[in-house]
Amino acid sequence: MTACAIEPEAAPGDGAPEVGCSITADGAYAARLALDGDCWFPERWTLDGPEPYAVPLPGNQPEEPGTEVQPMGDGRVLIRRPTDGRHVFSLLYPTGPGTGEVLLGAVECPDEDASLRLLPPAPGGEKAYALAVGRRSSTLWLVAGGAFGPERLAEIPGRCSGGVWLDHAGRMLALDREVGGRTKTVVVDLGRGGEVSPFLQITDGSDDRLLLADPDSGLLLIRSDAPSPGEDRLGWGVLGSTLPVRFPECLRVPDCSVTPFAIQPGLVLMPESCGVALRVDGPMGGWVGLWRPDRRQVHHLAAPAGWLAGAGLWTRDGVLQLPYATAEMPCGLARVAAPSGEAGDAVPEGGPGDGGAGVRAASEGAPATADEPWQPGPPAADEPSQPDPPEPVVARPVPLREAPLGRLVTN
Repeated sequence: MTACAIEPEAAPGDGAPEVGCSITADGAYAARLALDGDCWFPERWTLDGPEPYAVPLPGNQPEEPGTEVQPMGDGRVLIRRPTDGRHVFSLLYPTGPGTGEVLLGAVECPDEDASLRLLPPAPGGEKAYALAVGRRSSTLWLVAGGAFGPERLAEIPGRCSGGVWLDHAGRMLALDREVGGRTKTVVVDLGRGGEVSPFLQITDGSDDRLLLADPDSGLLLIRSDAPSPGEDRLGWGVLGSTLPVRFPECLRVPDCSVTPFAIQPGLVLMPESCGVALRVDGPMGGWVGLWRPDRRQVHHLAAPAGWLAGAGLWTRDGVLQLPYATAEMPCGLARVAAPSGEAGDAVPEGGPGDGGAGVRAASEGAPATADEPWQPGPPAADEPSQPDPPEPVVARPVPLREAPLGRLVTN
């Protein structure tokens, strides 16, 4: 299973604690902050059994604003608690009726303008990382899984955001870095002492961000204003491919924001066939979209009641699982099968009653046009798949702007 986090809308630390849900890379565990009256407490969910179940992990006092939690691969939960310019990290685990806690240490952030947040769960589940963002540079920290508590790994010039793992080994980390008013994605190689290299640079003047990546297929989900200056567009590419990024019309939903949050794993060398789950937010609320790169339409589904918005995971068999919590079902997992064809419907396999993930609508996307310079040729459904290298993740990914065929394709 593969679960991915959406790009953060704001750095945590203000207002109420983060109320979303973080899922391990293998989909076995999740963690969130749950509410009991006016008190927030950590909660671990087990997702790889016959039915999901939750284990509360309350501390000696309610959690404060700015607290973050993240599940580890062994079932423990990492917690970050900000206090007086410091960020204290601990591992929580159930001990009968109580909660055990292993103090890992703290990271100092004396700069009032600096922020620190946990990065998405790393593959393997043995280590956890955090990113501290200052005025002119960002610092990558190993906060769990090291030998002697939090360990400073690398300082990266510029203000970084995002955070996407490109491989199963947890070595190649993509970050969106802002320098000189422009944002480009770079890769941090943890196997080379935090060496930084360019990754996503579509044009010199565009803002290019990497949202999701699937190490099996190499499928990348990208947000950029390259095809429409001043307007962010959602596009897709393939890691290691020689073809440029495409920006399908069907991913543009009027007056709505569309954010991918999970990619179907296991489809090696088949990026066009991967299911992609989308979070769609508009004036009338939010819902879920299902899409594949080789299709010209998005299937729009009503989100389950109590959905932990932006959280979900795909099974290798193509079933999307959406965690939700209601008064009647405090730990639930709605299941939706991916559409089987161009005009097929998504099939709900189970969910919370009327709020289940039933088909809501379908939108036809316009075919590609020759005046879209960053989507040359017909849509992926009309062209043969390009062969990709056997290993979709390499030590030094080639920046997508430098893909050799990108300069040769003509409309």
